[in-house]
Amino acid sequence: MKKVLFFLAVLCLSSCHTNPSYDNALEAALASKDEKITRVMDSLDRHEIQIRFTQIDNRDGKLILTDHDFQVNENNYFYPASTVKFPAALASLEKLNELDSLDRTTRFFIEGDSIETSFKRAIEEIFAVSDNEANNRLVEFLGFDGLNQRIASRVGKPIRISHRLSTSNADDVTTKPLVLYASDSSTVVSEAIINAPVAPLSLNKIEKGMGFYAGDSLHQQPFNFELKNYYPISTQHEVLKRVVFPDQFPSEEQFNISEEQHQFLLKTMSSLPYELGYDRDTYYDSYVKFFLYGDMEDPMPSTIKIYNKVGYAYGTLTDCAYIKDTENNVAFLLTATILVNKDGIFNDDNYEYDSVGIPFLAQLGREIYQFELARKK
Repeated sequence: MKKVLFFLAVLCLSSCHTNPSYDNALEAALASKDEKITRVMDSLDRHEIQIRFTQIDNRDGKLILTDHDFQVNENNYFYPASTVKFPAALASLEKLNELDSLDRTTRFFIEGDSIETSFKRAIEEIFAVSDNEANNRLVEFLGFDGLNQRIASRVGKPIRISHRLSTSNADDVTTKPLVLYASDSSTVVSEAIINAPVAPLSLNKIEKGMGFYAGDSLHQQPFNFELKNYYPISTQHEVLKRVVFPDQFPSEEQFNISEEQHQFLLKTMSSLPYELGYDRDTYYDSYVKFFLYGDMEDPMPSTIKIYNKVGYAYGTLTDCAYIKDTENNVAFLLTATILVNKDGIFNDDNYEYDSVGIPFLAQLGREIYQFELARKK
């Protein structure tokens, strides 16, 4: 009980009333005088923030989703890091739904690898602790081209996932076959998928900083992201909307997953690491949840559900979330990214994740939550 009261007290530190001079929660949040917000807002060029907030209303039984943006621009590149694992999980469920011989409980391993898993477990690992290897296994199942096509065809927004994460074969355009266990314990081997060569991205801010390390060598020139993954805020937010509120979209814009798969995905997205079998001391509740609680390690209150996927790498932090207070009729969608690399050097592991980035995202979530808590619905 003391833990819950502590969290509620923290949520009220920003403000416990709406300021009528602001039209929406995002506008009010960014005008906050809290240092976690002001130190970022005072250095906008350095931090390259982009934010999309969706206000949710219910009028006469009809759901109304209203977007509010700050600096959202598909042409301004940021590195999406592990947020790309969300579309990989979603596209895998869709592909499984189209195959009679497989489902999410099917066990498999990647040819040449000794780790056996299931699609269900890989998806759980992605959302519980943002496991890179779990994501890469799903990429082998989907192929880059297939993954990108599935997402783009539903949301009508750009996406370019072109490499695996933190592995020596990250850029290999040919996937490794999967060895799949049939129901009788026999195995079948899938065919490798040959993807199209990766074309360089042509976007603003595709080169960042003033230097980068490659091994032990410092290169004094901007770091070029033109061959990296591309998953902009607008696409992330539209994917999330279609997962949380599929009925708000025509059938051709909905992902082709069953209701059982849909409920599994929502439950997994909102689960805390310990609920999926991880040690709670090592993987605290907010381990992969930046908004509201990212700068705390205490247990989260059970009344707050956060359905999300975060990413952090190359000094960039991103969170894409549906946040719901089951007790106080508060719900909203929020996607935000921030760059925290004060020295302008990439790959030096000298990023302000804990001192600037995560506190900003946590406070942003708290400010918006407080506004929505007080707003007349």
